[in-house]
This record gives sequence, C-alpha cells and structure tokens, in this order.
Amino acid sequence: MAIDSITGRVNNLTTLKTAPKAELDATKKPTVNNNEKTDSVALTTATQEIKKTFEASSAQAPVDSEKVAAIKKALADGTYKVNAEQIAKKIIQFEGLKPQDDST
Repeated sequence: MAIDSITGRVNNLTTLKTAPKAELDATKKPTVNNNEKTDSVALTTATQEIKKTFEASSAQAPVDSEKVAAIKKALADGTYKVNAEQIAKKIIQFEGLKPQDDST
C-alpha cells in the first residue's frame, strides 16, 4: 500500500511475481512449426571461385622465406644491387601511366 503524498489517498499497488527463468524454461516446452519458411543462401560461381582461391592461398606460405634470407644475406654482405630503372618501370606500371611491357 502506498499513500499519495499530495491527496493523502491510499493507492493499492499490485505486485506481480514472476517465476525465475529457469522455472519457465523447465515448465514450458517449445513447439516447432514445420510450416515455417527457412532461410537459404546461394553462392554465385564467382563467389565460389573466390572462396577456392582464398583457401588455396591460405595453404601456401605467404612469404618465400628462402628468398628473404638470400636478400638479407646480400644486404648484410653489401652485395645486393638495386636496379633503379627496373624499379621505376614497375612503379609507372603500377600507377597505370604506362601499359605493362612483356619484355621484362
């Protein structure tokens, strides 16, 4: 019972008791309606190819560790040579300023 402070009237408050969730789950059994539609997903051929390619690339080592070791050794020895012209060509090709040359 609560008293309204302005009017002095008595308000009867109803308190609802709810059963704990564990009790509700134990007493209520879910029903399955077999008439409901189910969701489905269809992958396009392109998506399936991308998935295959991704799985194949994941199986391979992402870095050629032997080549990295050889370059590190050449850098440490001072024998690694940089071909500036070849690097410039590749940069230009990458930027799309020049069509790719098959001679390299």
